[in-house]
Amino acid sequence: MPKIASIETLLARVGIRNQLLVKVTTEDGLYGWGESGLSCREGAVAAAVDHFAAFLIGKDSRQIGRIWQEAYRSQYFEGGRVLTAAISAIDIALHDILGKRLGVPVHQLLGGKQRDEIPTFPSCQAGTVDQLLDKARTLVDAGWDCLRIYPGDHGDDGVYDPRRSLGQTANELIALREAFGRDLCLGIDIHHRLSVAEAASFCAMLPPGTLDFLEEPIRCQTPKAYRTLRSMTTIPFAIGEEFSSKWEAAPYIEEGLTQYMRLDICNIGGFTEAMKVAGWCETHYVDLMPHNPLGPVCTAATVHMAAAVPNFSWTETRQGPTESLGFHDPELFPVQIPLDGITYRVPDGPGLGVEVDEEKIRKLPQPEHVEPPHLKRPDGSVTNW
Repeated sequence: MPKIASIETLLARVGIRNQLLVKVTTEDGLYGWGESGLSCREGAVAAAVDHFAAFLIGKDSRQIGRIWQEAYRSQYFEGGRVLTAAISAIDIALHDILGKRLGVPVHQLLGGKQRDEIPTFPSCQAGTVDQLLDKARTLVDAGWDCLRIYPGDHGDDGVYDPRRSLGQTANELIALREAFGRDLCLGIDIHHRLSVAEAASFCAMLPPGTLDFLEEPIRCQTPKAYRTLRSMTTIPFAIGEEFSSKWEAAPYIEEGLTQYMRLDICNIGGFTEAMKVAGWCETHYVDLMPHNPLGPVCTAATVHMAAAVPNFSWTETRQGPTESLGFHDPELFPVQIPLDGITYRVPDGPGLGVEVDEEKIRKLPQPEHVEPPHLKRPDGSVTNW
C-alpha cells in the first residue's frame, strides 16, 4: 500500500504574486505537486494543509476520493475557501502521484482526453480607448478569438467610482465590437464590484450583441441577487471562480444563473470536486470557462480537467503578450505545459507534466506579504477589489 509519507508546503514569490505549492510524497518515493488558489491569504491555507497532514500521513495515497471526504468532513465547521483551497492542492498532488504510479497522464484518470488542445482567452486593460484597441489588435493578430477586458478606471489610484467607470467601460466595449466585428468573443471581468442596480444600468448602456459574457458583476454569496439581475439583462454571465464546493455552485447551475462556469480547480476542491461540478454543468448545457490565474501547477491541472470534460469553452491564460506577470518562470518550473500559440497542448506524459526546481525555490527570499488593493469609493467608503 503506497502510504502518504509527507505533505509539505512551499510558499514563494513568483512574478508579481506569491504561489503556495504543496508537495505530497509517498513512502516509496513518488511525489506529486498541487497548488492553492486562495491568493493573498496563503498563510492561512498553509496552516490548514498542516492540519490535514496531521491525520493524512499514513493514508493510502490511491484512495483520493476517500481522502477528499475525510479532509472535508473532519471538522465540525466544514467547508469554506481556506479549507477547500488546502484540500484542492492536496487532491491535485495525489492525482499527480497516481498518474506517475500508473504511467498515465492525469486526464486518463478522469476518463481520457476529449480534445487535443485547450483554447484560451487572454486579458488586457489600458488607460484610453486607443490604447485598449492597440492591445486588443495585438491579441487578435496573434490568433485569439476570445478576449476579456477589465473595467475602465480600474481603481489604480485607490478610488473606484462605479458610475464613472461604467460609462467609460461601455464606450470601450462598443469601440472594441465596432473594430473587431462579431467573430470575436468579447467579455469583461467586473471583479464583483457592483450592486444589482449598477450592474443592470451598465448592461443597459450596451447595444445588443456588444458583450458575449459578463464576469462576476456582483458578489456570489446571494444567489437571489443574481436571480434579480438575470431577469434584468440577456447578457450571458460567467460566474464561479470563488466557489469552494459543488454546493455553492448548485443554485447557479440549477437555476440558470450562469452560462459559463468559472470554477477554479485550485479553490473548489481539486479534481475530485471539479469533475462533479463539470458533470452537473453538462446536464444543464453550461460550459466550463475555468479560472486560471496562477502558476504552472494550476495551469496543468486546468488543462487535464479541460481535456477530460465534454462541456468546455475557453480557459483563462495569464501568458498572453499583453500581460507580463511572471507566474510561469522556467527557472523555477523547468518542466511545464507551455502556451503553444493560443492553446495549451494536452500532454501525454505521466502525471500532471510539471516539475519544480525545489532547490531554487527554497533559496528565494521569503515571500512578501501581498495585499490586494483596498479600494474605496469617492465618498471614502470601502468597496470590493
